[in-house]
Amino acid sequence: MRDGAAGFVPAAIRQLLRQYPRVSVHVVTADPVTLTERELRQRNIELAIAPTPGLNLGSGSDVEILFDDRQVVMAGAQSKLLRRRMRLADLIHEPWILPPPDSIIGFSIAEALRASGLEPPRAQVASFSIPLCQCLLASGHFLIMLPVSMARLGNHLPFKILQVGFAGIPRPTGILTLKNRTLSPIAQRFINCAREVAKPLAKGHQWSTRPRR
Repeated sequence: MRDGAAGFVPAAIRQLLRQYPRVSVHVVTADPVTLTERELRQRNIELAIAPTPGLNLGSGSDVEILFDDRQVVMAGAQSKLLRRRMRLADLIHEPWILPPPDSIIGFSIAEALRASGLEPPRAQVASFSIPLCQCLLASGHFLIMLPVSMARLGNHLPFKILQVGFAGIPRPTGILTLKNRTLSPIAQRFINCAREVAKPLAKGHQWSTRPRR
């Protein structure tokens, strides 16, 4: 899994373990390209859950879109910016945590900002690591773009959506498997749990970026 699935996958695992408490789950974390082009194709994993835009899936893969996610601007729960009204243009010179610029999502963020008439901010920290991002956001001094699903499913996580007049970047997230590969019973049960968790997320065509009270 990667950032697009970082809030969703734990919820699916919790549901699986409630039904099958003796099951062990092995999770590989990587960027979507590594998950699909190396881990999945080399059969190191049975399935991948990841954002699908920009992936070169080829004819050997099956994709089932679970829900339409959206990458939006977030800040730590202690950030002073949460108490202000501002536009995205006001935040360009703040400290940002961003994915590497040569990654799919890094490129998408830069494109979306330029389409809004803004130059992408300089990343004070460039990383895919969600735990690192969580630690830095907790300080209240950084901004980041993360999937809306993380805010919806990760109520315990220390960040909140900023209302800055930015609709976000579409990141449809799905299950990826290899064609002509029979999945284990546990993998199939996990997929069933993932579908159940995705149902409320899949309602409607767009996320509301209004944070929950």
